[in-house]
Amino acid sequence: MPDTTAPRKASRRPIYVAFGLATIFVIVLSAGWIWLRGQADARLDAAVQRLRDAGYEIAWKERSFRGYPFRLNIALTEARIRDRSGWALEAPVLEAQAFVHAPTSWLIAAPQGLTFVRPIGGPVRVEGKLIRASLTHLSNTPPNISFEGVDLKFQPAAGAQTFGLATAERVEFHLRQAPSEVGDEAGVWLSVKSGKAQLSGLLGRVAGDKPVSIEWDGRMTKISAFRGRDWPDAVRNWVRAGGTMRVQRAGLTAGDALLGANSGRLGVGSDGRLTGVMDVSLRQAPRALGAIGAAGAIPQDRADAAAAVATARQTGDLARVTLNFEAGQTTLGPVAIAPAPKVYDPR
Repeated sequence: MPDTTAPRKASRRPIYVAFGLATIFVIVLSAGWIWLRGQADARLDAAVQRLRDAGYEIAWKERSFRGYPFRLNIALTEARIRDRSGWALEAPVLEAQAFVHAPTSWLIAAPQGLTFVRPIGGPVRVEGKLIRASLTHLSNTPPNISFEGVDLKFQPAAGAQTFGLATAERVEFHLRQAPSEVGDEAGVWLSVKSGKAQLSGLLGRVAGDKPVSIEWDGRMTKISAFRGRDWPDAVRNWVRAGGTMRVQRAGLTAGDALLGANSGRLGVGSDGRLTGVMDVSLRQAPRALGAIGAAGAIPQDRADAAAAVATARQTGDLARVTLNFEAGQTTLGPVAIAPAPKVYDPR
């Protein structure tokens, strides 16, 4: 016989449970995003206030938060930061992004370019296909910092001094805390690839129309002491703790000329200028030093004397010499060629 029992209706309980769980998930996700936004807002304000207390000038026109539900995006318009020595960084728009599951790893971009201001040289506008930085591992000393620029163009403002580079195919900078087994150190890497020199500048005289490349690989000891109210204060504290920069590898290639550092150890004197010794290799040294003298970067007689020293120590087209930074002077072998580079202004 056929079953005449009426079929049971399917239970709707699983649908209600699923809908309830989805609602709870959305509420928790929304509450978490709002809490993270509040934390980011408060921490940004606290960090800005600490920098202002240390003498920095920081300002922006507008600040906005977006990215719900899985990201936290912060946008600043007409952002500007300036330190007491006169260095400044400006950007029409700065964008920062972090994922909700990794709120301490930030990616920062300047999609409309930026301008850096030199205390003496004046502003330089920077535009490119890509200008971005990352900030991660905030509990490290120092935190991990990286910068990457692709197809960059450098344009000094009207009335500003020339900048060494007109363009660069790629610029990278990385700062990393060393592994714990290495000790209290940090690695510093800088790379500039396929740059084009400003023809009116010193690099232009040396490189001509050929590419310019820069490399720097160094290790900073006693990095935990590198902190203070501002840049000069941080450098002084680092020096007092015995901090030095150990040069692993460095080089400047400008056309056929080459300055390569094979080793070295650098510090900073009480006058704010570089101290230490670097063992360097020079290719096409007489021509490069002649161009430096002709550009007025160092007195012509000193350039000629330094070229004679390099020639005497040359094998083929490569000369091995020592650069000394001492008592505020840079010497190539026995010849004082210029003041030592200034790391900070002690005033």
